[in-house]
Amino acid sequence: MSANSIAPTSPSPSQDDLQRITLAVSGMSCASCQAHVQNALRKQPGVVDANVNLMTHQATVAYDPNRSDPPALIAAIQSSGYGASLPVSEQTAVDEQEAQDRAYHQEYVELRRKAVVSLIAGVVAMLLSMPLMSAGTHEHADAVTDPFMRWVMNALNPTLAAWLPWLYQIDPPILSYVLLAMTAAIMGWAGRQFYTRAWAAFRHHTADMNTLIAVGTGAAFSFSAAATLLPSFFISRGIAADVYYEAVIIIIALVLFGNMLEARAKGSTSSALRKLIGLQPKTAKVVRDDQEREIEIKDVQHGDVVIVRPGERIPVDGEIISGTSTVDESMLTGESLPVEKRSGDEVIGGTMNKTGSFRYRATTLGADSVLAQIVKLMREAQGSRAPIQRLADQVSAVFVPLVLSVAIATFTLWYILAEAAPLVQAMAAAVAVLIIACPCAMGLAVPTAVMVSTGKGAERGILIKGG
Repeated sequence: MSANSIAPTSPSPSQDDLQRITLAVSGMSCASCQAHVQNALRKQPGVVDANVNLMTHQATVAYDPNRSDPPALIAAIQSSGYGASLPVSEQTAVDEQEAQDRAYHQEYVELRRKAVVSLIAGVVAMLLSMPLMSAGTHEHADAVTDPFMRWVMNALNPTLAAWLPWLYQIDPPILSYVLLAMTAAIMGWAGRQFYTRAWAAFRHHTADMNTLIAVGTGAAFSFSAAATLLPSFFISRGIAADVYYEAVIIIIALVLFGNMLEARAKGSTSSALRKLIGLQPKTAKVVRDDQEREIEIKDVQHGDVVIVRPGERIPVDGEIISGTSTVDESMLTGESLPVEKRSGDEVIGGTMNKTGSFRYRATTLGADSVLAQIVKLMREAQGSRAPIQRLADQVSAVFVPLVLSVAIATFTLWYILAEAAPLVQAMAAAVAVLIIACPCAMGLAVPTAVMVSTGKGAERGILIKGG
């Protein structure tokens, strides 16, 4: 073989040649979503490494700028069915954290409202379903084999009939149509995100937790709607025209409550960062045109002369030009004793001035300030990946297809082996598999632990660099 026949290979880029970028990713809701986005990025030419964090909804990508660029990375994420955007160039890490905190709070409030309304609707649906349970084939409670259902028929149903006799006087078909409308409304409003995300995943030939919820609740709703609209079709074939609307609503409510608790956890774990950000004053006293003016921090310019008096926090980084004082720098160094400062010494934004007044010249602003760099490092640490997370990611990536396969097998076995009402029992068993088997706990455990541990460490003055 001649030397000319050997194709040249481009050398691997060194770490110094690589560029890193953090992209905001939207639409992720479970570990499978995270795995899909991560795989899509890692398949891109020039991408050396890509880490996607479900808790912070960010993707950190190391890539060769000669073979890829940020627009190509965003296109890769969008092609996998999720949203992506470039970081705002003028935003500091402090600005990004404040924006993220607002987004977490808004998400929590919205999920709480939907979860509470869904739960109330679920309770109402259960009450409306009680008269339907006492009708038709459930007329004889002794024929019911399920112990819980037998208790409902023998104990709870008579009690409810005594308290709400008017409810049992409503025609059962009317109750079924009311439940149909109520369930459709809850699915379309509170549970809409599950179905839109599941459809998006399907269009991109993937599956995630939303797929499990959408298929499970969708199957229960479709069966119930068919039983409501075409009851004679079921009765003529010896199948009770039972409905499961309350199960659909309760399932949506419980999943929303889980999402709400997750959103609250994400917000609470960033409390340490909020405390760090709170150390920086909102305004600064600067000398302009021989006059002292109080302006916002973002308006301070490089070279401005800043005045600090006793008991005030230093607004930005700089170098003292006149005056002496002692400064408490424990938030950075852990040193409990104040440090003496005089002309020519550096001061750091966010530290506390103690005894004297001084003037200093602003030198480092915005994203380059020490406080902003600390916040940036902590955000990167919270978004970093512990080695054990690789195993969780590998399992999560195949978990949803495996659950769907198990649900199909469960439906088939119950349909073949059930002695009575095989279609109903098969559907109930398959839906139970889909709803119970949720990979979120496995995918969220490690990143949640990293976020909490780095946040708690920061509260105690310990800055942890990585997962």
